[in-house]
Order: sequence, then C-alpha cells, then structure tokens
Amino acid sequence: MSRIETDSLGPVEVPDEAYWGAQTQRSLINFAIGRQRMPLAVLHALVLIKKAAARVNDRNGDLPAEIARLIEQAADEVLGGEHDEQFPLVVWQTGSGTQSNMNANEVIA
Repeated sequence: MSRIETDSLGPVEVPDEAYWGAQTQRSLINFAIGRQRMPLAVLHALVLIKKAAARVNDRNGDLPAEIARLIEQAADEVLGGEHDEQFPLVVWQTGSGTQSNMNANEVIA
C-alpha cells in the first residue's frame, strides 16, 4: 500500500510504512545509482545536529517547548537505531547532501 505525498514538484507515491516523505521518495527515484547507502554514522551525526538546534531554539524562545521536545524525542529514537530502515538513500546524491538532510527532516517530523 502507499500514500500520496506532495511537495513543490507535485504529488508522489510513498510506501505507507515509510516515515519519509516526497523529497526522499523523489531522491530514491532520481538517484537509483548503486546500492551504497549513506553511512548511518553520517546520518546520526546530522540528526544530532538537528537535536541540538531544537534545544538551542527552545532555550532562545524561537521554538515552542513542546515542538522542541518532540524533535528531541524523535532524534533520540533515530540515534538509538530504532529507525535505521527509514534512511534508504544512497551516497550518490547531489554534492550538497540536500537529499539526506531532507530525509532526516521527514523522518524526524
């Protein structure tokens, strides 16, 4: 089964069990190159930065405390290895890493 997610490029079909959204799915379609997945250590480092950013933005009053707490909770689940399968992208992406960044955002959200 699948669901329809929409981004600035329009609708795209995403597997129901996926925590990721449209941008990760598009990357899977557009960069179907090789099978070398992005190392979990790199993804976990990225998620740790997102957790720290949520904490700082909460302390500065720029993010509601409840939203920050939920981001930190989701980040801790990722860092604990609970959602490793939700990071399916390969290392072959554009040079900026936008796809992995968006994959992390979508999974945390």
